[in-house]
Amino acid sequence: MSQSPTLDLSLGLSGKIVFLTGGLGGIGRACIDSFVAHGANVAFSYAEGQESAEVAQELVAQHPEQLSAHPLDLRYLDSIEACMKAAISKWGQIDIVINNAAVGSATVAAYADNPAEQDSVMLTINADGTLKVCQTFLGLMADQLKTRPLKIINLSSVGGGVQAFPGFRLSDGMSKAAVALLTKQLAAELTDSLVDVFAICPGATNTGMFQASTLNPMSAAEREAFIASLPKQRLIEPHEIASIITFLASSYSTPMHGAVIDASMGLGVRPGLQTERPH
Repeated sequence: MSQSPTLDLSLGLSGKIVFLTGGLGGIGRACIDSFVAHGANVAFSYAEGQESAEVAQELVAQHPEQLSAHPLDLRYLDSIEACMKAAISKWGQIDIVINNAAVGSATVAAYADNPAEQDSVMLTINADGTLKVCQTFLGLMADQLKTRPLKIINLSSVGGGVQAFPGFRLSDGMSKAAVALLTKQLAAELTDSLVDVFAICPGATNTGMFQASTLNPMSAAEREAFIASLPKQRLIEPHEIASIITFLASSYSTPMHGAVIDASMGLGVRPGLQTERPH
């Protein structure tokens, strides 16, 4: 009697090189933990001039054989190219790109005081920065697109990427919609390659950025009511999104090439939920 093949439950990420933007934020930090646990090496970026190089190096010191930290300013192509080339110089190649870094309605204030200027920064970092990272990666790997499996995983949002929500900052929603469209366009262009492209659209996730933009301005009672109005009556945790990203980085995700994934715990399919429940 022939035996059934052994089912390999590993994700096959050991030794893979991950380039992750925004490694010091909630989802980025959770991604680092997940990839390190799966044996991958991670070159992560931190926002040059906005985030601490010392904090980044302290994180590297926890797993120096698997991590490297690189300054990045997504507003400038020169910075993007230098950052990615530094990662390749350190690790020899990049297998997986994760466009996680972004600014939100509150964090964009660190770049400009004027609302109109903030809108421009939002679009530049979130949308054009993601575009430039993808283009730079594909350019650097041009001779390997059909010979080696590669992954691009973009972070969009349920607001803009999946649904439109009243009160969501226009430039924020526009930038996330651009990332979702970029993902689908790249996927269409790369169907004859070994590059897989995805976007993830998280909902209300318990990160510092979401706290700053949404939760912190609320009173304790307002926060309680807001969370009670969410799907499952809770926030999504960063490690939950990181687990999806880790799966997408594996070979198992290839049939999903081009997918824009609603990771909002149901808010994307029922966007009126927050107004349906009594507060």
